[in-house]
Amino acid sequence: MKRSSQAENILAQINTETKLGDLRKIAGEIKKNHELALELWSTEQFLPRQLAILIMDKKQLSQKVIDNFDTDIQKHHEDEKLQLIDWLMANQLSKDKNTIALIETWENSQSSLQRRTYWYYQARLRWVGQTPPPNTEVLLSKIETQIEKEVPEVQWAMNFTAAQIGIFEEKYRARCIALGERTGLYKDEIVAKNCTPNYLPQFIAIQVGKQKK
Repeated sequence: MKRSSQAENILAQINTETKLGDLRKIAGEIKKNHELALELWSTEQFLPRQLAILIMDKKQLSQKVIDNFDTDIQKHHEDEKLQLIDWLMANQLSKDKNTIALIETWENSQSSLQRRTYWYYQARLRWVGQTPPPNTEVLLSKIETQIEKEVPEVQWAMNFTAAQIGIFEEKYRARCIALGERTGLYKDEIVAKNCTPNYLPQFIAIQVGKQKK
């Protein structure tokens, strides 16, 4: 793709020292520009793609377009891949009823990134402080039977959903803790100081404790 002078000027502002706050500032000045977003996306570079996500038009995100983005994201190394798909969910896919409707069809998608997004979105519905949706029993039953069979990026999102259920829905708390104890997932994970561990018994206890203060 031949790039516009606007795209070239923006790319000149991005380097290895660029932070997410810098990208948000640039995006704030641009606001929404889907064509420019596609130009930045075509660079195949991580930071320009993060910026592209911020300025793209969510109304133009059909399943086909998302599938193409998914294929592109899969080519990034693990950390970048997960950051891009989660960034896309948080900044675009969760902001429109049509893309939310797409997310809700991805539970059994062939794409592991789309399955991850399905579960991460279910978790998000709980941690943003809304009344939990009425599907908790169904979700938790599926997590209990499927989490150990899933690939790591989806497994994490399922575990995160179980954590949010345990934190915000007291009647399921013991069950979520028991799930973590049974699977042992993330029990030996070492996390940085002041970071919440993913091991469900610890995760839930820490967050519930914060709520009580």
